[in-house]
Amino acid sequence: MCGIIGYAGDRSALPVLSAGLSNLEYRGYDSAGIALTADVLSVHKTAGEVSALEAILPESADHTQGIGHTRWSTHGPPTDENAHPHTDCTDRVAVVHNGIIENYDALRDELAGHEFTSDTDTEVVAHLIEEALDGGAEPRAAVEAAIDRLEGTYALVVTIAGVDELYATRRDSPLVIGHGADGTFVGSDVTAFLEHTQERTYLEGEDFAA
Repeated sequence: MCGIIGYAGDRSALPVLSAGLSNLEYRGYDSAGIALTADVLSVHKTAGEVSALEAILPESADHTQGIGHTRWSTHGPPTDENAHPHTDCTDRVAVVHNGIIENYDALRDELAGHEFTSDTDTEVVAHLIEEALDGGAEPRAAVEAAIDRLEGTYALVVTIAGVDELYATRRDSPLVIGHGADGTFVGSDVTAFLEHTQERTYLEGEDFAA
């Protein structure tokens, strides 16, 4: 099973995300990654264990927002390129995803002008958001427009460079929001952030959270 962790708040996001991924290791995985958000994204990901990811992470970072993921291969083998988060052509959008996007082949064909760097179904989401942003949509509307085109199951968390919000939604795959004094957390399981907050909201159906 894959694992998701996200954070937006006042503290440094890097240790929160790294610890969250370690908390999710029990779910099983074959690659891991983190995207830190500022005016540009800082993406670090690798095949292998969280310890391998920690070896390539910066010692410290000022970012107060980001997302992380542990992946269990479905579309594509466990490689650095197939590890989450996945980004768009401009590295402006980063996405982590649990589930299966059933119409990703058709969507990928429609996005023929985009450069894909992985074998995953997840990457189409980042490029769909990119297209909507390039068409003039505001960030939240761009994410919602992309989600409207997806068929299948998903828990998705999106971060966009220069935007002080995370976007999260689910369909038939669990996602929970944690509310803390110094930030908001999102995870596929409360164990991702349990030490930080006891107040939580479980997303239902096709709920959307910003």
